[in-house]
Amino acid sequence: MLRIAVQAKGRLNEETMLLLAESGIKLESGKRLLLLPARNFPLEVLFLRDDDIPQSVADGVADIGIVGENEYAEKKKNVQLTKRLGFSKCRLSLAIPKEIEYTDITWFDGKVIATSYPEILSDFLKEKNVKADIHVITGSVEIAPSIGLADGIFDIVSSGSTLITNHLKEVEVLMRSEAVLVSNPKLTAEKQAILDELLFRFDAVKMAEDKKYVLMNVPTENIDKIIEVLPGMKSPTIMPLAKEGWNSLHAVIDEKRFWDIIGKLKALGAEGILVVPIEKMIL
Repeated sequence: MLRIAVQAKGRLNEETMLLLAESGIKLESGKRLLLLPARNFPLEVLFLRDDDIPQSVADGVADIGIVGENEYAEKKKNVQLTKRLGFSKCRLSLAIPKEIEYTDITWFDGKVIATSYPEILSDFLKEKNVKADIHVITGSVEIAPSIGLADGIFDIVSSGSTLITNHLKEVEVLMRSEAVLVSNPKLTAEKQAILDELLFRFDAVKMAEDKKYVLMNVPTENIDKIIEVLPGMKSPTIMPLAKEGWNSLHAVIDEKRFWDIIGKLKALGAEGILVVPIEKMIL
């Protein structure tokens, strides 16, 4: 049995649970529990605070965990960063009151900075040879300048709306973060095999994101030109239709490319274009 530590609530929890569900992991239903076993896979989910996850994995309380890269970097625990997962993206940035003129990082020399991430900030300031007073706050960091507690802040930024609300502006991006899977470096062979299967499933789900399966009828004479416009993973599938001179062409494309090339496909005679979502992709 493999135990995975997951954030108990919030956006990271929601996206993690969705990834597990899309990977075919069915968890026991019922009232919310601290430890939730899967019905069809040798996995149990342990719900924790995000900042407790690196420690729990390092201590072997959990075998693996999904946590923000920011917490992984801040805690500096003996865990392995096994996989970047590509969701719950944010950045860690320095911000100051918007009315203040900012030149460069030396502005912070001798200033007070409020943050929940003193280790990451301290390492950065040391690298830049900037001497600032770091004031550690566990919540509501963004209000520190307005109440006179700090000159600036170092905090997570997603959309930037919180900074705007608190009359702050982002001046330095120190780190870009996303959800990562971390693991205990001393997993048994049995647990490593379960983790490998889980990662295989994650890859199949992530590979299918933003991909579409496209089917269309195309004139035989323009197949080569259409293939140049619409390549598949390796090459598209082509099957002759009952109507002479026509073929059915199937390919996988990135969804974001579709609207850029639809006009080119139609100009080359493509008809009956059907776009189908993909749940999983296994290469």
